This record gives sequence, structure tokens and C-alpha cells, in this order.
Amino acid sequence: MNIQTSASPAVPPVLKVRGLCKQFEMHHLARTLYAFQDIDFELHSGEFILLRGENGAGKSTLLRTLYRSYLPRAGHIYYHAREGVIDLASAADVDIAVLRRREIGFVTQFLNARPRVAAEEVVAEPLRLAGRPHTEAIAEARRWLDAFGVKKQLWPAYPSTFSGGEQQKVNLARALILPQRLLLLDEPTASLDQAARKALVARLAELKASGVAMIGVFHHPDDVAELIDKELYLKAMKVEE
Repeated sequence: MNIQTSASPAVPPVLKVRGLCKQFEMHHLARTLYAFQDIDFELHSGEFILLRGENGAGKSTLLRTLYRSYLPRAGHIYYHAREGVIDLASAADVDIAVLRRREIGFVTQFLNARPRVAAEEVVAEPLRLAGRPHTEAIAEARRWLDAFGVKKQLWPAYPSTFSGGEQQKVNLARALILPQRLLLLDEPTASLDQAARKALVARLAELKASGVAMIGVFHHPDDVAELIDKELYLKAMKVEE
């Protein structure tokens, strides 16, 4: 990794974003779509930032850029990894893959369900990859499936056969079973019932108390009102010829 160690005695932010820009070139229309320009913010351990803005303002695009699913047009994303500071905007793909596996989580409302893999196995996989024994990982997976309201008879079934709401519960259980240092949340409550939303907020409160830094956009922002430390408002930008 291209890491810079810091000599400052002060506790650095987990994430420091400077001058971040993203745009999409629509070549077939000969137009440029600007997602966001000159984004600056800092996120510290145990902080929760809520993203706000009208539809099309680039909230999900910003999260995907922080996760490096998209490459930014300009700017820096300084992430304070366990080994030191790394700029996610320019880091090698192999380093991004390692950080995703060990430190950075991304939670969405969608599950890419694999065929013929039981729900409990899907949820337990992050723990198994982290070295936990299979029986222990399955027991923890069942606990979180139960917490999110997935019926017990569905635990050994294939999520590819589930409804959208049930798939989302499996997705959340998998994404939140192994605490990360940085958690990006993209509309995780969009299709959840009230009980599952309460379970999600309770889990996020636990993670926040343990020092996990979080930034996200929520379909029901009132659900997480007590967790919010700061808000970042994005404004929709124009399309240029």
C-alpha cells in the first residue's frame, strides 16, 4: 500500500475528504453530467454523518466513490488505515480489495444472491473469512438473522428464492455481522418493515458506540436521528453540453 505514517500526536480522522469531484461523460449525448464538485469533510471514529440532498444530487455516487466503485475526477480521500494513511482516490485496486475485506464496509438495500447457498452461510461468510470456526460463525449468523426478523425456517434456504424485503434483511445481517472501522450506508432501510428498521438502528448504535465511523443516506432519516453527529448536504448539479 502507498501509506504515509503521521507523526501528529492528535487523533486523526478516520476519513478526510478534500476537493472531491465526480462527473460522468455521456458520449452518446455529447454531454457531461456533474455528480458533485469540491466536496470537503472529515469523519472521526464513532461519528455518524447523514447525507442529504434532492434526488440526483449524487448521494449514492459519493458513497460509491468513497468505496472506490467509482474513480473520482479530482480530489483526495485520505483514509486512516491501521497501517497509516492511504489515499483511496489513487490507491491500487489490490489495496482497495484488502481494505474492503478488513476495514471498510458498504451496506446497500440490494443482495447479490448466489444460487444454492443457504442464507445462514451467506451471513456467516465474513466471519469465516476472518478466521472464525464454522460452527461459531453459523451460530452468530443465525443470531443476526433472527434479530432482523428472518424466519427460522428460511435460514437454510436459498436467498435467491426470497422476496426483496427478506433478501435485504439477509444483506444487512451479512454486512453488519463483522464490525468495520468505516461503514458506508446507501439506503439500507428502503424496503424494511418497522421491526427490521429498529433492529438495524440498534445495531448501528452498537457499532457507533464501539468506534465505527459511519456515513450514509437513509430513506427514513428520522430512524437514525439520535445517531447523527453531522449532516452533509449535496446539491444537484447541471448537465453541460
